[in-house]
Amino acid sequence: MDANIIDTIVMPPPLSEAAGRSKGLEAADNLNVKSRSWWKRLLTGLGSSLDWFFGLIAIAGGLALLSIVPILNFLSLGYLLEVSGRVARTGKLRSGFVGIRKASIIGSAVVGIWAVLLPIRYVFGMWRDAELIAPGSSNSSAWRVGLMILSVLAFFHIAWACIRGGRPWHFLWPAPLRFWQWLRGPGKLAVVCSRGWGYLSELNLPYYFWLGARGFAGAVLWLILPVGILIFAASLSPGAGALLSLVGVLLLTPVVMWLPFLQAHFARVDRFKAMFEVGEIRRLFNNAPVAFWLAFFITLLFAVPLYLLKVELAPRDVAWLPSLLFVLFIFPARLLAGWAMSRAVRRKKMRGRFFRWTSRLAFLPVALAYVLIVYVTQYLSQNGSMSLLEQHAFLVPAPMMGM
Repeated sequence: MDANIIDTIVMPPPLSEAAGRSKGLEAADNLNVKSRSWWKRLLTGLGSSLDWFFGLIAIAGGLALLSIVPILNFLSLGYLLEVSGRVARTGKLRSGFVGIRKASIIGSAVVGIWAVLLPIRYVFGMWRDAELIAPGSSNSSAWRVGLMILSVLAFFHIAWACIRGGRPWHFLWPAPLRFWQWLRGPGKLAVVCSRGWGYLSELNLPYYFWLGARGFAGAVLWLILPVGILIFAASLSPGAGALLSLVGVLLLTPVVMWLPFLQAHFARVDRFKAMFEVGEIRRLFNNAPVAFWLAFFITLLFAVPLYLLKVELAPRDVAWLPSLLFVLFIFPARLLAGWAMSRAVRRKKMRGRFFRWTSRLAFLPVALAYVLIVYVTQYLSQNGSMSLLEQHAFLVPAPMMGM
């Protein structure tokens, strides 16, 4: 037999050649898989995007509702501070969207419950119309019985969908066979309680509450003197009041310049003492002066429109609607404050003198303009000088006096 033929049969190909063939086959398999499952990847991406959107809506709505409830509004402030802290620690803006996937369960459940209740609303309207036209008639009684049956079925359907996970597909199909098996199984109540408690514990509500309470207390300690002077000046004669108001404005201006970054620094290191480390903020400013100015400008710019909502207070039953606007304005400001802090922490040397001094000079007019706008709003608000306590950029994201 020819030696070349024997070598071909006995001797394996070189390792590099075998590896090349293996990689080629693997690449071909991956290409085939990708060509066959592109629609699956598309559906997965759409589902993930929809889930993220539900979470974002749930976060915004939840913060808006919490912000109009005294004491519980510390949860809202704590979450917004955590947004700044996480971005400051990681340097990534996407890290500021805290708990979006976890909140998406609540968002999808709310949407699912709303969809399930649509037939009930329709039947209720038909029964009400029938009762107005012919009270006690057979038609009205039939609609009433149908409303009762539909309400009971909707209750069990909503409860079962929430137990299964609260996702949209759980509300679309009730899975009756699985529901029957679940009813026959042991330990139903213990499983439900365990899942509910586990979900609540993962939300870290005590942590957000404590963070918000400390952030609120630190901000109040900074604001109490200048804001107190402005409130007291409003009760004096025009001459003395104007002079004392000038003192309050001059004291409030540096506080406004430092406080957004003191809160971001506090959330980053989670130390209450950090709320008063002005020297550290000035040092960090030298490392990223332009980023600090941009975050400062956006923070105050987004807070100004919120004062226009104080001209006339909204009714209590829809007080969460203005609060939703408060959250939507304050959230990006907190993101930018954390972003500026992260850039300053990661940069180990100061920027050039030109950038430092131009940024310092640009800080002053922005702060003065904001303080003057805040001062003027006391004459537009129904709460008068007490509206000066509503420092939206630093305190809870809602009109405090409207609670």
